[in-house]
Amino acid sequence: MAVTIRDVAREARVSVASVSRALNGHTSVTDETRQRITSIAARLRYVPHSAARSLITKRTQTIGALLPDLYGEFFSELIRGIDLAARARGLHLLVSSSHGDTDEAATALRAMQGRVDGMLILSPHVDAAFLRANLPESTPAVLLNSALKSPQFDVLNIDNYGGAHAMTRHLLDAGHTSVAFISGPEDNFDAQQRERGYREAMTAFAPKAAVKVVKGDFSEDSGYAAGRALAKGGKSPRAVFAANDMMAVGCLRAFTEAGLSVPQDVALAGFDDIPIARYVTPALTTVRVRIADLGRNALERVAIAIEKPNQQRRAAPTLACEVVVRASSGGH
Repeated sequence: MAVTIRDVAREARVSVASVSRALNGHTSVTDETRQRITSIAARLRYVPHSAARSLITKRTQTIGALLPDLYGEFFSELIRGIDLAARARGLHLLVSSSHGDTDEAATALRAMQGRVDGMLILSPHVDAAFLRANLPESTPAVLLNSALKSPQFDVLNIDNYGGAHAMTRHLLDAGHTSVAFISGPEDNFDAQQRERGYREAMTAFAPKAAVKVVKGDFSEDSGYAAGRALAKGGKSPRAVFAANDMMAVGCLRAFTEAGLSVPQDVALAGFDDIPIARYVTPALTTVRVRIADLGRNALERVAIAIEKPNQQRRAAPTLACEVVVRASSGGH
């Protein structure tokens, strides 16, 4: 039979309440008593009942994360950053995906009610009305890469615009007179900001060059399709800037199949600096986003909001990006 809190109390010759207070870190228990109780609990292999503990603390010790997808290196790096920070605080992580669907995002948020102490939300469907309808006002939430501006929610963004602007300028400065852009999903805030950075850099630094945007959706397949379309015309652009690395990898495959050499025939760049970017051939020039740090920072902010609900929120910083030059852009 499983060891209960009563077994620990009997062995330690204290009340059940004393065991509970000792194991939950209450200051009303002396250090000597706490050490004796925790030692006995460890020897008996007592595991506290999480549901019972939640009734006492009013906390589940769990953070929910709603993401648009769980596939791909970006999301695995993001979850890694969140999870490492959660474990450092003794918190658990409950992850769900909306699969790009508004109804699924709403269902996922509602399913987590009562099971999490706070939420991390990365979803193109999130606006103030959506959150009011699907997230209890008492649940702290941090939004990632969102256009929403609200005093009620922390919003943590990366500098998508600045990163894309800098990469476009890098490609032009490297002598690539024409730069095409593979865009992300139309309703995605990151994708919108990255395309804006590309367009405005082209206007500023190559006003006579054509602005060419080929549609993508952040998937490797869409990058492959865009690469095939760009290679078909017989006159490919001098450089292609994909709005994320997965599309750049797909585009690289399409160029290779079409007999185009990167970077000799066409330069190529991506965005995110996912781990695979440095291992493809040629290694991918990209805009580095410290993805795991984004997850860690988001977890830290929601944990503070849970622990100090009345503390005034500090404005979340916009996380900087940097251009990382590798062989694919011909800039080495």
